[in-house]
Amino acid sequence: MYEDKFTGFPPALFEFLEELADHNERPWFLQNKHRYEHCVRRPALAFIRAFRPRLAKISEFFLASDRPVGGSLLRIYRDTRFSKDKTPYKTNVGIQFRHQWGQDIHAPGFYVHLEPGECFLAAGVWRPDRETLAAIRQAIADRPDAWCRAVSGRRFQALWTLEGDALRRPPKGFPPDHPCIDDLKRTDYIAVADVEEVDTYRPEFVDQVARAFAAARPFMQFLCQALQWPF
Repeated sequence: MYEDKFTGFPPALFEFLEELADHNERPWFLQNKHRYEHCVRRPALAFIRAFRPRLAKISEFFLASDRPVGGSLLRIYRDTRFSKDKTPYKTNVGIQFRHQWGQDIHAPGFYVHLEPGECFLAAGVWRPDRETLAAIRQAIADRPDAWCRAVSGRRFQALWTLEGDALRRPPKGFPPDHPCIDDLKRTDYIAVADVEEVDTYRPEFVDQVARAFAAARPFMQFLCQALQWPF
């Protein structure tokens, strides 16, 4: 396990991902795996270690694991079993700080996405299962004022935008004139904040991410409370 200090993500990380997009095949990756280890996985694990104490200040129930396999750094290998796209590798770096009660990427979590031309942060619940989605909708319906406070705070609004898929019509069981009907239609409860690639090069990026996730704390707390999970 590497024990490097986080000094920023190197530009070479993005260069590697650009080349991987052009040569997304196993022989090329195996020939360049040393670059992946040095320029991608090594700084990503250093970032996770550096972020761990900052995450604990936001919530002690989210995990920053620097395990090379099965930790916060998502696998670069794509699951192609049910996809028409059979390219074997992801062309981005994904880091998820998942709630400790969560079992997979669909659990409440904080997320860092690094990709040439598209770097962003995310917080919330992506593609929740039916029970989770129902619980979040019911919490919004029952406590609309608390929901509005969570997503309309000045710090949240300055950085974050609610995104994701939504229904065209109100979900069954909810009145179409509910004051939060647009949010009740959502099928994802995800907030996204764009970041500049150049910002990721700096060692201070870890603090930038911490400030952004701290601004999303009321939003994440609402979602966890809706699921009766600790925050």
